Amino acid sequence: MLILPLLFLALQLPTEANLPAPKAYDCPRATSPVHIDGKLDDAAWTAAPWTTDFMDIQGKELPTPKFRTRAKMLWDDQYLYIAAELEEPNVHAKLTEHDSVIFRDNDFELFLKPLDTDPGYFEFEINALNTSWDLFLNKPYREHGKADNSWDIPGLKTAVSVQGTLNDPSDRDKGWTVEIAIPWTAYASRLPVPAPKTGDTWRVNFSRVEWTPGQPKEDNWVWTPQGLINMHIPTHWGYLHFKP
Repeated sequence: MLILPLLFLALQLPTEANLPAPKAYDCPRATSPVHIDGKLDDAAWTAAPWTTDFMDIQGKELPTPKFRTRAKMLWDDQYLYIAAELEEPNVHAKLTEHDSVIFRDNDFELFLKPLDTDPGYFEFEINALNTSWDLFLNKPYREHGKADNSWDIPGLKTAVSVQGTLNDPSDRDKGWTVEIAIPWTAYASRLPVPAPKTGDTWRVNFSRVEWTPGQPKEDNWVWTPQGLINMHIPTHWGYLHFKP
């Protein structure tokens, strides 16, 4: 009796094969300084559009995330800037050691693939305590890639601002915001990545891991969906277009 309903459900669930085209982000140049304090109140950010709200990593057929997440980007001669806004009624984090497995906390994650000509790419994760994990992968895990945790981003700037009280469940928070600045020279020890020019395109995606008390598995919310619970498929990431 359950065969037809289960077959119908299987046909409705997203897969890699039926994903929509990856999203694209037009990244403007910063026209004024960006101060990395986590507050997103610099005038430069007004020119940067928000991404669409994050969705379930598997696709739009899955339930809409219960908390809003979105991001925006800027660039200039020195840095790629990333900002994120994470709605969260109880902002909490426990990990304080750099290069901890940050997704064991609620976190924000960035994935960057600058070169089409090389399978390598970069990953960065951060929690509400401003604790980060940066790593390089020579290729995706399912292609037998290996994570290089020894890559530390030289010249990295990060900051977090909590709209509420961190690690205090007695009140209701609004959420937390993140600012990240990655210098163009940061990648050179792993890949020969040149600073971008207007018109260049990289691959990019964002992820948010959210743990709910009493729920054994985490939620995975992303900007552009992957079709399955696996962020390490760069061909499914979005396009980052560097604009004037």
